[in-house]
Order: sequence, then structure tokens, then C-alpha cells
Amino acid sequence: MTDTHSKATRSYNMSRIKSKDTTPEMVVRRYLFKLGFRYRLHKKNLPGKPDIVLKKFKTVVFIHGCFWHGHNECRYFVKPKSNQNYWLPKIEKNISRGLQNEEKLKMLGWKVIKIWECELKTAKRDTLEKLTLFLTAPDALAQVEL
Repeated sequence: MTDTHSKATRSYNMSRIKSKDTTPEMVVRRYLFKLGFRYRLHKKNLPGKPDIVLKKFKTVVFIHGCFWHGHNECRYFVKPKSNQNYWLPKIEKNISRGLQNEEKLKMLGWKVIKIWECELKTAKRDTLEKLTLFLTAPDALAQVEL
């Protein structure tokens, strides 16, 4: 199946996709700030440059886009139909790099919270409440994955 956009249009669309200050990231950041949590952004000295670093809680938060990080069984992740030789290995590398960074952070003693883009849609905002519970009572939710 061919792409519905011209090569120039597709290139322009892809160039507009941001890696920082994305909408899902801003939702989490505003929520945490409103509750009084203070954090740092994209710390370069930590593996994977986490989106949010809560040093006081020794916790990092990654906000993953469902497409870019291959969120299985999610309606927002659709395997690309065109240029699969490029996209599928790229997504696989993103997944493996994310898992490696998560392990490195855990080895350094950091708690890692992974939030998916689809969990931040308006109907599923309970993820933010779980995040708050995790930060205020970490022992109660030690086994819960957001």
C-alpha cells in the first residue's frame, strides 16, 4: 500500500513531531506541579534522559508515545504499512533501548514510572491519581505498574 501523502508532505509532517514538551508530557507535568511536586526535566546525566525527574522521591517518569514505543494491544499503535524495513527496526530499537535504560536506572536505585500516551486520554485520567498515590505512599503501590 502506498502512502497517501506526497514525500514532501510526509517529510514535513514527520519534522513537526516533537520529542520534548509533548501534549502527554505537559498533562503530567501540569498535574504534578499543581499538586506541589517539583521536578527536573530531561536530566542528561541519567540513562535515557527521563522526561520527569523527582529527585526527592528518587523517581523518574517516562511518558511514552504509543506509536514510537510500540505499545502492544493499544489502538494508537498501528504497525506501519509502508517503509516497514525502516519503521519496524526503529520501533524495536526504541523498545529495547527503553528497557535497557529502565534497568540501568533501577540498578542506580531509581524508581521508574512508565506512563503511556493512551493512559492520559481524558477517559483514563485515573493514571494521574495512581501516580500521586505512588509518590505519596510508595510502599502501598510498590507492585503496581501505571
